[in-house]
Amino acid sequence: MCLLVLAWRSHPDYPLILAGNRDERHARASAPASFWTDAPMVLAGRDLEAGGTWLGLTTGGRYSVVTNYREGLDPAKAPRSRGKLTSDFLMGSMSAADYMGEVAAHAQEYGGFSLVCGDRDTLHYLSNRGPAPTAVSPGIHGLSNHLLDTAWPKVATAKARLKLITETGAPTSEALFRLLADRSPAEQGLPDTGIGTELERRVSAAFVVDPHYGTRCSSLLLLHRDGSIRFAERRFDPSGEALETRSFHMAAA
Repeated sequence: MCLLVLAWRSHPDYPLILAGNRDERHARASAPASFWTDAPMVLAGRDLEAGGTWLGLTTGGRYSVVTNYREGLDPAKAPRSRGKLTSDFLMGSMSAADYMGEVAAHAQEYGGFSLVCGDRDTLHYLSNRGPAPTAVSPGIHGLSNHLLDTAWPKVATAKARLKLITETGAPTSEALFRLLADRSPAEQGLPDTGIGTELERRVSAAFVVDPHYGTRCSSLLLLHRDGSIRFAERRFDPSGEALETRSFHMAAA
């Protein structure tokens, strides 16, 4: 994922509202969100090159998201795939807190990442470019290709829009998809992550359109206070046209 915003324990009916865009090379093969044949309790898209996922959840109410930490145009290759951080949590049984502690012990074996893991009761965050693992505090949070709540323009804008959504009643899927669909690049406040000003501006929009690298899908996860979960994924082609939307509902355990 390259943009993630979430409301944690800040809505009376939805303990978690999560919306995110996955930005990736269009040539990188991946499968759309579905229940995995080798792990039927996991619902997620799948990276067909390394086998992991960028975002997923389970029938038991576990969920996990990973974003890359941007470090120039040609970061060093790492021995482990970041997509396995999410899938290993989803297919395991460790608590989010314990899992984050285990990941922290060998975090430098991955390229730069930020990882969010949780369940119906807890939510935790870890980056191998930041401090120790931490429980996420109640409120509105945002994440792109840096640390949690780093105030990049698209993170700040998306957080403000999600806050407004949470204050105006029950969040709808279309309102959250509209939040993620903003294609306006930032006019100021661009970060410097070693990729040059022109490319920084091109990827500063919430939704990135580019024939080689751009937004591949938008994902929503809403946890209701009764324990049920709604999940949706909208996929796009390289021109930014929607291909399909997949929607799922899991009843409370």
